Amino acid sequence: MKIKLFFLLFVSQFALAQQRTCGMEQQMQRIMNDPIARQNYLDLQAKFEIELAKLENAQNQRAATPAATIYVPVAVHFPDVTTPTTCLKTLAQSQINVLNADYNGTNADISNWTSTVSAFYPGTNTGSLNIQFVLANQNHPAGTGLVNGNLAVTFGTDFLGGADNDSTWAGYFNLVCRDAGSGILGYSPLGGSLSSGATVVIAVSAFGSGAGCPGYVPGSPYHLGRTLTHELGHFFNLNHTFNGCTTAANCATSGDRVCDTPASNASVGGYPAAGSVTKCSVKTLTMNYMDYTNDACMYMFTAGQATRMQAWYNTVSSTVKPNVLANNEFLATNFSITPNPNNGSFVVNLKEIIDNYSIEIFDIMGRTIFERQFNQNQDLQQTITLSNKTSGLYFVSIKSKDAVLVKKIMVE
Repeated sequence: MKIKLFFLLFVSQFALAQQRTCGMEQQMQRIMNDPIARQNYLDLQAKFEIELAKLENAQNQRAATPAATIYVPVAVHFPDVTTPTTCLKTLAQSQINVLNADYNGTNADISNWTSTVSAFYPGTNTGSLNIQFVLANQNHPAGTGLVNGNLAVTFGTDFLGGADNDSTWAGYFNLVCRDAGSGILGYSPLGGSLSSGATVVIAVSAFGSGAGCPGYVPGSPYHLGRTLTHELGHFFNLNHTFNGCTTAANCATSGDRVCDTPASNASVGGYPAAGSVTKCSVKTLTMNYMDYTNDACMYMFTAGQATRMQAWYNTVSSTVKPNVLANNEFLATNFSITPNPNNGSFVVNLKEIIDNYSIEIFDIMGRTIFERQFNQNQDLQQTITLSNKTSGLYFVSIKSKDAVLVKKIMVE
């Protein structure tokens, strides 16, 4: 009998360990218990509500005239690592690649949102932001030891002692990879403040994708970088989709306050089939990034969530650090890729000679499949041929000493 009880206890604890855990609510409790932090939070939320109303009132106009691409500076911090490693810098970039795919709706598994699946969720459409997360690469904060051309990845110098804010990095989207707390994969404030140097914290076992690095290996089933997609959603002021049952009459003021996410009052873990879970008498949107399913199960934001995130960015955009990303406008006008679509062979064209630059190509899972440095370059064209290619969407990252630009290509 004791053996059976021990076995049942072991199984229940193992099952609990497999459930995604997010520390956003605990983080918000800490903020609300601090009078100054609480007031700053409430002030930002009041500004956000005004901006959200503007966007929602202008929805039709926005659909006709897409907003320009947003470039946001990112800094990644490894406070428990004292010696910089190329492996961790590569891991940081792999996580950035995942974010860019997920937030722009260009992730491979978005194709799972078929007409059959969407039929379970009437009134719900996938959403995306026209945004590029880019590791900052110039005009770094004083005292960080970083010089122009270095990527904003720090080791053992910032966000020390478990700090969730670091004024040195005010104005950046800060990502900290460290122990997030007992059993917690990550956490973020609900509506993050750039001006205070706030951060999103991700556990070492859930950061990035791929093989990882010693001590920083993404662990299944949270190994595809989606923990940060989820937690950064909180930073962009998205609540959990399971924040309570709502009705059409109050969906904008209760629950997750997004009217095109079906109401839910309990998280869903694992990998359930689309349409197989019901909460609040409606089908639960289990594939949404703001639920608790496994990384391989979640693959979409809704259009309403995208509008809410855009409103939050507009609210805090004036506090984004300027001049820490190189001149992307120059690259955008100086570089072109032809043909596009292509069969895996294409030409990068320059209008003006640039002495030193690099080209990196990664797939929609964030994996680098091509990388080459061009030094003392005197050519206006570079022919790139991908080996072992498969058809689909790829990203071409072009970096010079002054700029970083990401372009999309389609391989047929």
